[in-house]
Amino acid sequence: MTLTEEISKRRTFAIISHPDAGKTTLTEKLLLYGGAIHLAGSIKSRKTQRHAVSDWMEIEKQRGISVTSSVLQFDYAGCRINILDTPGHQDFSEDTYRTLMAVDSAVMIIDAAKGVEAQTKKLFKVCRERRVPIFTFINKLDRYGKIPLDLMDEIENVLGIPTYPMNFPIGVDGKYLGVYDRQKNLIELFAEDTTHGQVERVSEIFKPDDPEVIKRIGQEVWDALQDDLMLLDEAGEKFDKKKIDAGDLTPTFFGSAMTNFGVQNFLEEYLKLAPPPAPRLSDDGIIEPNDEKFSAFVFKIQANMNPAHRDRLAFIRICSGKFERNMQVWHAPSNKIIKLAQPQQFLAQERQIIEEAFPGDIVGLFDPGIFGIGDTITDTSHKFKFEDFPTFPPEKFARVQAKDTMKRKQFAKGIEQLTQEGAIQLFCPVGSGTDSYIVGTVGTLQFEVLQYRLKSEYNVEILMNMLNFEVARWLKFDDNKKITPSDLRGIDRGMFLHDRNENPVLLVENEWALGWIHDNNKNLIMSATPFENVE
Repeated sequence: MTLTEEISKRRTFAIISHPDAGKTTLTEKLLLYGGAIHLAGSIKSRKTQRHAVSDWMEIEKQRGISVTSSVLQFDYAGCRINILDTPGHQDFSEDTYRTLMAVDSAVMIIDAAKGVEAQTKKLFKVCRERRVPIFTFINKLDRYGKIPLDLMDEIENVLGIPTYPMNFPIGVDGKYLGVYDRQKNLIELFAEDTTHGQVERVSEIFKPDDPEVIKRIGQEVWDALQDDLMLLDEAGEKFDKKKIDAGDLTPTFFGSAMTNFGVQNFLEEYLKLAPPPAPRLSDDGIIEPNDEKFSAFVFKIQANMNPAHRDRLAFIRICSGKFERNMQVWHAPSNKIIKLAQPQQFLAQERQIIEEAFPGDIVGLFDPGIFGIGDTITDTSHKFKFEDFPTFPPEKFARVQAKDTMKRKQFAKGIEQLTQEGAIQLFCPVGSGTDSYIVGTVGTLQFEVLQYRLKSEYNVEILMNMLNFEVARWLKFDDNKKITPSDLRGIDRGMFLHDRNENPVLLVENEWALGWIHDNNKNLIMSATPFENVE
């Protein structure tokens, strides 16, 4: 098979949503229909006591939430599918933002009862800015929720993107019987779910004029369906593939991931409409996927996926050319030639060594500590860098130290490795050693994860004291003179620190305090991100 043919088979997408909208459950059901698993489990299922395949961290299983993105790969209908299941909680949105840099489209899940929620708005905004095609799955039709037409109207008014319903639910609120496929002009009626969604849902397909349809659903439901479809045809959006590809129209599907209602219909239609791997922007211009020379970038670092081996993996998105095991590549940050050994592909924490991969694929590489998030790797004969990843300033801060001083070594190693994953940012008070650190995060829940992982993965219990600071600023003088605390007026209103690269950073309680310090240090330049990341 040629490189172009391999590329045309790939579909790489992220699933995004507000917490508890059913994101991980839908991921699980796509794996079920793809044949990657034989029994689906909900992350909150009491009947089976199983956990979702994509939630592999122990804390995820205990809390019933996703706290880190996971990578899942399977084949279906001639396509190689790469799913990146992302955390829904806003405290882990930084991980989600980075994941969105590695995909070609996104599936947005909306809770039928709650509609468009706060975190959905934020994630949608990132997709829209990057012109990522967005597919919408309106979930939880097995429960009482909003009227389908009202949900479409809410998506259009709140998010500002027109919808085109690919299918439409048949029945009444909370008791839907099937879906009408608008593209195929077919009706799919589902058998009752008796397995709590653990196996594929049995369904039957009918033509709309089949008298069995009215017999099954009743005349009243049939008449209501006809009225809704007529309204969609006359006043709704028209199907436009170019608008879908540009992220200006979202194909919308109705279903229930929990009961497998409409999941297979969604999967099959998505694969037809979703784009194959797209070109990527670099400092050497646009890099096309079918360029024969290999290129990729690191979008995620994960330590201790296998606690028994204390391993560290760098996840790369292949952008062009063919990846081969043990190939020699140029690593942009170090300007060195490195060997890509032990490449792996994943079903959550289950993995296998691979010999080759192609644009769109996600590959995990054994990382001895040389990779960082955003790193570019390329063919040795064509050196360039992909566009920078966004950097997010921390908003919550805490002082952390090992409870047992005899475990300082494990403590320092654990803090360092978790910092490299990008979940926390690390700062050191000037003149201090490794007895304590100042940790910054985007959200408070990350501190709980930090505490849990240090104990479970590094056997270190920590003492943690939350600080009142909410604003961090990187500092430099306009003449690039080295900064010390004595050089600054009003430093007692904040905390002077160094980041991991010895850059000076100031923490203050609020914007007012920041303004006072700025007004009294006229030659001081401040930035919400490290200066090397500021254009």
